[in-house]
Order: sequence, then structure tokens, then C-alpha cells
Amino acid sequence: MTDLGSPNSTASLVALQHLITVVAKLRDPNSGCPWDLAQTPKTLIPYVIEEAYEAADAIRQGEATAIADELGDLLLQVVLQAQIASESQQFDLATIAAGIAAKLIRRHPHVFGDAQAKTVEQVRQNWEAIKAQEEQSKTDLPFLSPRLDRYARSLPPLTAAMKISKQAAEVGFEWESVAGVWEKFHEELGEFEQALAAETQAEQQAELGDLLFTIVNLARWYGLDPEAALQGTNQRFVQRFGHVEQAAGRSLSDCRPEELEQFWQAAKRSQRS
Repeated sequence: MTDLGSPNSTASLVALQHLITVVAKLRDPNSGCPWDLAQTPKTLIPYVIEEAYEAADAIRQGEATAIADELGDLLLQVVLQAQIASESQQFDLATIAAGIAAKLIRRHPHVFGDAQAKTVEQVRQNWEAIKAQEEQSKTDLPFLSPRLDRYARSLPPLTAAMKISKQAAEVGFEWESVAGVWEKFHEELGEFEQALAAETQAEQQAELGDLLFTIVNLARWYGLDPEAALQGTNQRFVQRFGHVEQAAGRSLSDCRPEELEQFWQAAKRSQRS
């Protein structure tokens, strides 16, 4: 653990305090920035999400300067939320930091206590057990559904679907074999096709959701990450689309369908090689 009195820690604390001071100045009622003063915790939600995704993308790319820059943008959102809350005496950055530090100590008894955890899986199991105990203490009933509801409300839909599926399976709400998941997939596909043919858009949307959730369950059974899979597909499509545009040398709307197909197949071959 880093010594809190080390030069690196001191520099970090000084820099963090400077950021807190800058954000407080931006929110000063008399001399602050009109845009910053107009923000509320809810109006900042899109920026929190956007900055988190941009930070994740920078981390994937592995370029240190970009990672530091995007993490700074994300840290700004935390400090800004804390500043707004402190103005109405709800909480401040110290409350946030103290809370997460206490949680880390509480959920790592193998580091800060006498518990044993020698593997990553043991750490995960301990974490989930402690988390479940904390959540159960907030209610008289040992129900899993409140946690699943929080996943559904707070996480990106694909990530939420995987976590909900895993948590439900861990308490026994599971198919006996992957054959049952495939059977469910074909059932949901048929219901989606039927909805497209004869149902309202709301019902079509619901059936599409059921189909996607079943695909997530298939991914779980086969040890696949649907989020990473879709991310890879998106990137491959964009790369191939770029090849098509370069091969066409003109607006794609001016190309015949058979030309576009030829360009697309050439892009796929180029990508594979």
C-alpha cells in the first residue's frame, strides 16, 4: 500500500485539491460559469455515461496519454456531482471517498482481516457474499429481486442482462442443460417473427427484448461475453465500411447494389488476411 506521506501521494492530494477548488470556482454563484451553474445532478447523467465509455475506449486502445485525459474527464464528473451536493449540504467528496474506502476494507477481509482467499474466484465469492449480507440487512426478506432491479435500472442493458442471468442462475433459476436454452431461443425467435407479422410495435419491442435476453443466456452457457462480442462486431463493421468507401471512391448512394456487395466481400477478405 502506498504511504500517504510519500511524494507521489502528496502530489496527488495537491492536484485533487486544486481540481476541487477549480470546480468550486466554476460553481460560484457570483463569478462562476453560467453553464456549470445551470447543471444539476440529473442533467449531468449523460456526461457521466459518455465519459465512462470514452475512458473505457481509451483503456482498450492502451495509449497512456489518452487514458489519463479521459480518466480526468470522468473524475471531473465525480467532483462536480460532489460539489453540487455539498452546496445543499447533502454530501461532499470526503463523504464519497470515506464511503468507498470503508466498503473496500469491509469487502476485503482477506486483506484487512483474518479471512482467507487465495484465488480470484474465492475473492469474487467472498465479495458477493458480503454484498448480499449488506443488502439483506436493509430488508427483512432475503430476496434477490431488489439487486436485480438495480442492475436493470443502472447498467447498460447488455451488461445488466448478463448480470441478472448469472445471479438468477446462481440461486437455481436455471435450465438443466444448454439444450433448454436453445429450445427457448427458437421459441422466442418464433414469437418475435409472429409479433412482426401481426402485433403492435410495443409487442414487437417486447418480443425483441425476450429474444436478446435469451441470446445473452446462450452466451453465458458457452462462456462468451456478449458485450465484447457486439463491440467487436461494431468495430469490424466500421472497418469494412471504410474499405467499401475507399474502394468505391464516390458516394455509396451512387453505387449499384451489386457493386456494394462486391466491395463488401473484398473488405471481408482483406480483413481476414
